[in-house]
Amino acid sequence: MSFIEMEHLSHAYHAGDETERMALSDVSLAIEKGEFVAVLGANGSGKSTLAKHINAILLPTAGNCRVAGFDTSEAGSVWEIRREVGMVFQNPDNQLIAAIVEDDVAFGPENIGMAPERIRENVRCALAAVGMEHFRSFAPHLLSGGQKQRVAIAGALAMQPKCLVLDEPTAMLDPKGREEVMMVLKRLHAEGMTVVLITHFMEEASEAQRVIIMADGRIAAIGTPREVLTDHAAMQKWGLETPLAACLAAGLLKDGVKLPRDILTDDDLICALTGEEPCPSK
Repeated sequence: MSFIEMEHLSHAYHAGDETERMALSDVSLAIEKGEFVAVLGANGSGKSTLAKHINAILLPTAGNCRVAGFDTSEAGSVWEIRREVGMVFQNPDNQLIAAIVEDDVAFGPENIGMAPERIRENVRCALAAVGMEHFRSFAPHLLSGGQKQRVAIAGALAMQPKCLVLDEPTAMLDPKGREEVMMVLKRLHAEGMTVVLITHFMEEASEAQRVIIMADGRIAAIGTPREVLTDHAAMQKWGLETPLAACLAAGLLKDGVKLPRDILTDDDLICALTGEEPCPSK
């Protein structure tokens, strides 16, 4: 059994109403424990709706979604699912509610009645995991955007989930903040965390093990970053840009420069142009 399983899942907003809008249509998907999956798609493609089903924030209109063996449609399973899956959203300011950082990170564990000693230890470990332990007594409004998002991730980690679902967590951050958050995610994944990252940054998606493309509420493609993100015609059809290195390589190929056709990252392009040994593929 996969850690996350969706079978013929559909979701309609305002179901049965004259304003009904189908956001997901017949989606079947499996994500294994310990995977790092990136979900891409143009605005309105259904990627955020998909993410909210994993945490049981939304429930299927048809089909089903199971997380760690629990059916999200069963009311008694919701809290178990939310212990297994932490959710982080786009705007960190909307997720930070306490006056100091450590109180904010402790909010989730306190809500589920965790013992005070365990809360303190979880908060310490969560802040250390995102490199924010030295800011535990700071007021959140004094932090940078990247630091705030790392605190939001720590708040999810304090619940000791096995999976993190992040819905465009770097969309409102500058390049430094995005780099900080991605470093945290890569480290957590290396330590065994299942990561589902909703993003519109191709460079972030290229760090994943698998990429899922959403279009019109359906899965348009699934594969490795190299398989999916370097398919220029398909990416254009889905309203997405290919990574910068892949774009540059495509232009050079048109000009007659001999290069591999599956260049994905800056390192790939540098290796190809300089004749160095190929970098590890994804």
